[in-house]
Amino acid sequence: MYIIMESTTQKRVTIKAGLIRLWQTYRHALPLIIYGIVYLLWFGHLEKTVTSHYRVIHVALDDYIPFCEIFVVPYLLWFAYVAAVVLYCFFKDKDDYFRTCIFLFTGMTIFLLVSTFWPNGHHLRPYTMPRNNIFTQLIAMLYKADTPTNLWPSIHVYNSIGCHIAVMRSQHLADKKGIRIGSFILCASIVMSTVFIKQHSFFDVTTAFVLAAFMYGIVYRSDVLINFYHGLQTRHKRKPKVL
Repeated sequence: MYIIMESTTQKRVTIKAGLIRLWQTYRHALPLIIYGIVYLLWFGHLEKTVTSHYRVIHVALDDYIPFCEIFVVPYLLWFAYVAAVVLYCFFKDKDDYFRTCIFLFTGMTIFLLVSTFWPNGHHLRPYTMPRNNIFTQLIAMLYKADTPTNLWPSIHVYNSIGCHIAVMRSQHLADKKGIRIGSFILCASIVMSTVFIKQHSFFDVTTAFVLAAFMYGIVYRSDVLINFYHGLQTRHKRKPKVL
């Protein structure tokens, strides 16, 4: 009986130790999970409420950009692209992960605030599809799922730039020329797709680039935020334990 109780206690201790190690190893996933929930709930609310009363975004260049349905492919690949870069940084390098998250989360939050206090949308989508093929069918499905509102600045563009910056700044990918070139091609294709499938105005794209350039200076050139994080970590480690 004693042996059985001791074995059970040891198992509990082992499981507890394993859970502690798992938490210590992957606790940096918590900000991503929390922000992901907040973002989806906030964005979902905007999609339901911003439907008719909004400021129309349009620039003259929009009228000269043709509708090209094949660009729906890179547009949809954006979801996998962002997820792959964030997960790679998550498992490979915590500093790269935090820089990427800070970059993406800041732009996404600005987008939510703009959409909340300055509702916007466009009238660029074609009333009828000019052709009937697999690509136009995908776009029709996309149009049904995503309203032509809450557009500025383009998160598709901003996050694509952020992910490509993360790839180019990663020391682990410094010698992976194929991945770096592939990232650039995919990033550029996604940026172009936003206007060719009439999901965004050229104005949304331009302002996303401006915001990305500004955030690059803060997140990567100055490293202010990551240095602040390391400072907090250092102070936490030096904090004396209470006996």
